[in-house]
Amino acid sequence: MDVAHAAGAGSGLATSGIDSVLIAIDPTGQLVLNGILALIMFGVALELRLRDFVDVFSRPLAPMTGLIAQTLVLPAVTYAITMILKPQPSVALGMIIVAACPGGNISNLMTHLARGNTALSISMTGISNMLAVVTTPLNILIWASLNPSTAALLRQVSIEPAGFLGTTALLIGVPLIAGMITVHRWPRLAERLRRPFQIASFVFLVGFIVAASVANGRYFLTFISDIIPLVILHNTIAVGIGWLSARLWRLSDYDTRAMAIEVSMHNSGLGLALILNQFDALGGAALIAAGWGVWHIVSGWALAAFWTRRDRRAAAE
Repeated sequence: MDVAHAAGAGSGLATSGIDSVLIAIDPTGQLVLNGILALIMFGVALELRLRDFVDVFSRPLAPMTGLIAQTLVLPAVTYAITMILKPQPSVALGMIIVAACPGGNISNLMTHLARGNTALSISMTGISNMLAVVTTPLNILIWASLNPSTAALLRQVSIEPAGFLGTTALLIGVPLIAGMITVHRWPRLAERLRRPFQIASFVFLVGFIVAASVANGRYFLTFISDIIPLVILHNTIAVGIGWLSARLWRLSDYDTRAMAIEVSMHNSGLGLALILNQFDALGGAALIAAGWGVWHIVSGWALAAFWTRRDRRAAAE
């Protein structure tokens, strides 16, 4: 992978700074990336159980509140952030794409470590990934179209709404359906595959991000001071949305912890794959997705440590 400036190349972007950085991926790299995305979504599907969906319908308040916060409120608030702060267009687009992505499996682990409602976290992850076939591309198109700078970027990278919806649905839906069929038809096989697929998808994704970072190191170092503060702010707001949504409906502390973590931990690997596949590998957007992939683990771990320490102090009093 290498980097080329967009002036007179790539999609013909003529913007300056980070918007002019494109991450060029050869056909082999593209194939590898698609394989990683399939691994990620297949691994997510192997976690889905009928009881997860039953929980949503038997106790709908908490999961529905969390899903609304995650799939409707956060993308809308992200759009507002991009309008207020006015980051460069590719960075704003990256923020919108990440906000539109569903929850990631690692949120379930963090919720468990935080002594939150792990069952709620798992059910929210499962439902949000099922809905993502529709909600992810729709949220990206709607909110990116409303921001003039990102709307112009959509036109410049030639995003055609119907084609984008269909392609994204296939990228997400096919491995997801394959995983769910495996769970239903061959539950023992699914049980054996679950852990290896989770580990493999995580390792391959991290490896891909590291390879891209090394290949494009000078650009990452140049723009890191612009990206990291935005990622931290965006993620902190996501935590606040999850926490406030739970408090608004007076949910238990047990449920609140799960929602705060779930709403703030997204499948940034999916976001990165979409950016590299369908958005001309825009550097600013890719940096946001990669930054989220690292930072949301740090923030989730910090939340888990904070709540665990608080519980220990309460028990000691």
